[in-house]
Amino acid sequence: MPDASPRAEYERRLRLRESASRRLDRRDRRLANARPAAVTLCVGLVWPTLAARTWSPAWLLPPLAAFVALAVAHGRMRRERDRNRLGSAFYRRALERISGEWPEPLDDGARFLVDEHLYARDLDVLGPGSLYGLLCTANSLPGREELAQWLSRPASPAVIAERQAAVRELCGRLDLQEDLWVLAAGVSPRLDAEELAAWGRAPRRLRGARWPFVGALLAALNLAALLAWIFGPLEGRALLLVFASSAAIAMAVRQRVTDVLSGLDLSATELRFLSSVLERVASESFDSSVLRDLRCTAAAATDGRKARGGPNHRGRLTDLAKLIEWNDSRRNQFFQPISLLLLVGTQLAFAIERWRHRRGAVIGDWLRAVGEFEALSALATFAFENDDYTFPEVVSDGSVFEGSDLVHPLLPRERRVANDVRLGTGEEPDGPPQLLLVSGSNMSGKSTLLRTVGVAAVLAYAGAPVAARRLRLSVLSIGASLRVRDSLLEGVSRFYAEIRRLSDIRRLADAGPTLFLLDEILHGTNSHDRRLGAAGVLRALLDAGAVGLVTTHDLALSSAADDLGSRAMNVHFEDHLEAGRMAFDYKLRPGVVARGNALALMRSLGLPVDEASARKEAEE
Repeated sequence: MPDASPRAEYERRLRLRESASRRLDRRDRRLANARPAAVTLCVGLVWPTLAARTWSPAWLLPPLAAFVALAVAHGRMRRERDRNRLGSAFYRRALERISGEWPEPLDDGARFLVDEHLYARDLDVLGPGSLYGLLCTANSLPGREELAQWLSRPASPAVIAERQAAVRELCGRLDLQEDLWVLAAGVSPRLDAEELAAWGRAPRRLRGARWPFVGALLAALNLAALLAWIFGPLEGRALLLVFASSAAIAMAVRQRVTDVLSGLDLSATELRFLSSVLERVASESFDSSVLRDLRCTAAAATDGRKARGGPNHRGRLTDLAKLIEWNDSRRNQFFQPISLLLLVGTQLAFAIERWRHRRGAVIGDWLRAVGEFEALSALATFAFENDDYTFPEVVSDGSVFEGSDLVHPLLPRERRVANDVRLGTGEEPDGPPQLLLVSGSNMSGKSTLLRTVGVAAVLAYAGAPVAARRLRLSVLSIGASLRVRDSLLEGVSRFYAEIRRLSDIRRLADAGPTLFLLDEILHGTNSHDRRLGAAGVLRALLDAGAVGLVTTHDLALSSAADDLGSRAMNVHFEDHLEAGRMAFDYKLRPGVVARGNALALMRSLGLPVDEASARKEAEE
């Protein structure tokens, strides 16, 4: 890991890439001028060497050799320049993340959102402005899917420990992460790992060892007959007879060939990218068990050939990519006559089926290796850029969440206020409560606290560091009700949607240790029903062994903590007036909030308030 701070290291590397790009731009201009000079010299030598025969044709060789050398050097130089430009973009994007400028995410994860998920939308884990959008550096669809899955369900303590070890090892390997970014240039990820794995496992449509030989023989006969007709020895009727015979034989497998080729919706560019990623992974050495296993899979996918100085583009996925490129070429109107003449479609179908027969069973493993490595790399980038975050301690037993100086990673650093949250099942003497009932006025920080706790747990269960000084927790299923929505189409009210979510969380708690995060519980009904209903729901959750936080600005609900004894505790956020405006310090304090701020907020926006009644209630 680099000794410099993340920002300093990114800035240093950005300066190097930009300096190299400027140097290569100057070389590009010189080479661009030198190539026409070599061409002009060649043209000038044509008359005396070929027409007038004054000089030997050997005089043409030096300028031709110079032109070829210049063209090769120019192409290599431009590739190097493009690589440095891509590297510059990589580090500029990283600096934007560190500065809190939120660059346009590679993917916000909205495609992975499921309405029934019990926390992804509520905690802003997936979707616009989400944790996923901040974390995602994966350039393949398998990588993005893997990261979304890790953020959507807790892993076991053993898996979390393995991921933490891998993330620590990858943290600061900027050359590797830059290479992955460069390799992805121009790639539009759309290849689904599960679909391709299913394609690889599907039964063979084409069999028979003789057919490839027969196809090659028919193509050779067609080509020989055409040449014989062009140069005279063969009559047109004989040519047509040869073509008709080969076509009749090819028709025997035409339907199966069509099935093979029409069901092949793959991108050769993306396959080459995935192959390059596997080769790049295979070229590294690792200590953690997860990364060693991934490297072994990557080496098997690239025939065990270790790339030196970058990918060698000889992996097994590249072989499939070549076949896909040939198949795509068949659609070209200029190539179609040649394709028909040489039976390219038939030969390609058999070649693709042979590849699938040999490699199809393991292609899913290769893509999962890419996905898992990219997900680990994304978490490692997050860990490197936030070197003040900590890896949590994950315990195996009980229901525990003990965090010190917790902050929300999506908030700008200058606006973050740290708080401590301790929850437990009360099994230890003087241990933390199962429930924190958080009261406070509007905009005081109650919902943000719930999201802070939830996001810390999500990051911890994915294997990432968390925005806290310390976090100790057990593996808990997460159930949240912060952003429950009504549905006009389904005829579901906001209140009904909330109680349905609460029912789902209750079932989750009955199934195992659970962390619940409930914002303004049952605020869609009257105060009497709300108080009784909330007390019943909370008691049922605590009886099931769940731990969590509940927010409210209805002070009548604070009595629920008294009814639950030592299992619950009241805490609150405060606000105060500064120069006629509401101000908040966002610090969590014990006890129940003394007053609300709704009337003050209404006055600040010019809305009318019954001042006489307000003064009377204040006096009472």
